[in-house]
Amino acid sequence: MKKKLTIALLSIILFSIKNDVYSQTPFGVNLAGADFGSNFPGTYNVDYTYPTSVELDYYHAKGLNLIRLPIKWERIQPILNGNLSDAELVRIKNFLLLAQNRNMNVIIDLHNYCRYNIKGIDKIIGSNDLSIANIKNLWTQLALELKTYTNIWGYGIMNEPHDLLVNVPWFNIAQEIINGIRINDLKTRIIVGGDSWSSAERWMQYSNNLKNLSDPSNKLTFEAHVYFDKDASGLYVNNYDNEGAYPNIGIDRVAPFVNWLKTNNLNGFIGEYGVPANDNRWIIALNNFLSYLKENCINGTYWAGGPWWGNYILSIEPVLGIDKPQMSTLLKHLSTNANCPSLNIDYVTIPLNQYHFSPNPFLDKIKISGINEGEYINIYDMYGRLINSQKIINSSIDNLGNLKPGIYFLKYKDLIVSKMIK
Repeated sequence: MKKKLTIALLSIILFSIKNDVYSQTPFGVNLAGADFGSNFPGTYNVDYTYPTSVELDYYHAKGLNLIRLPIKWERIQPILNGNLSDAELVRIKNFLLLAQNRNMNVIIDLHNYCRYNIKGIDKIIGSNDLSIANIKNLWTQLALELKTYTNIWGYGIMNEPHDLLVNVPWFNIAQEIINGIRINDLKTRIIVGGDSWSSAERWMQYSNNLKNLSDPSNKLTFEAHVYFDKDASGLYVNNYDNEGAYPNIGIDRVAPFVNWLKTNNLNGFIGEYGVPANDNRWIIALNNFLSYLKENCINGTYWAGGPWWGNYILSIEPVLGIDKPQMSTLLKHLSTNANCPSLNIDYVTIPLNQYHFSPNPFLDKIKISGINEGEYINIYDMYGRLINSQKIINSSIDNLGNLKPGIYFLKYKDLIVSKMIK
């Protein structure tokens, strides 16, 4: 009997471990190189290159097992609507096999900004020389070639769309790409970046309508990018102070995207983020940002690694075997839960006489005492969904008028501190 009980307990433990592993969503890194150069299609290992097994071994050993691989449309399809390049397909497939042998997942990222270079000039999708049908044709063919690779985490259909033609919006382009992929591949996740450089901060202004995209397989994930310098470009031309940075700048910039995902019950991913290593305060901001993503069950890929970066300020490619300073923080954030747990509100105990919130019921504003200025309050609905996240300013959180009437829970750090009614 004792032996049977031991076996049963062991089975439960193994089942729990297995389910815990499969419930994790990986963080990772962009491995750039195949997107380099302005000579198209260019010469391999002169104008551009692909990451090697050396890079994969390094990041696999670190536990960063999700690789975003930027590629170029002009190289995989040198003639619009033509056949895909056999040589480029071999390079992509070889990379997928190298990753698969290491149990690593890959995002195929078309790094083209909704453009295609024709005779040295970047043409925008929707212009006379470049139609939506052209990009649909590419992805229809590419999905047919790649659909059997089980370690493709997703098709990143277009990196950072921006400044498009008014009469040819990104929504229309993305929908046709989705339609093209699903002709040949009904299983692989499709990753849709936002308009305006995939800005998380500007998501509601430029990308709110993406929630209306249709996928017969219901496997869409939405991708935003976040950088912490003043113009959010990722160039970091000034120092920390002159860029106007602060510890939670990443949280503030990604919150509109996170709240949009929660409101619309959609899946999200942060395809690019990165900081210089010339000031430890950048590293602190990175850690706060990644902690916030994990709290909201969102994973991402750091920008960037890869063999040709040289002295690039955001690179985490090791030099002479020495890790870059950013790496120690990335190692704290290797995965996140695929599904955020509920708040278990039926069993919540609210602390008394420590924090004070008024009025209750509230309309547009909640006054707060007992918590310092600049701290964050997360607002959850009665189903445990994160609805809003705000910094305390002037002892209050404001602009709550758009919340629907109902019961809400305020969470400070890891503690639910108040039950509020609107």
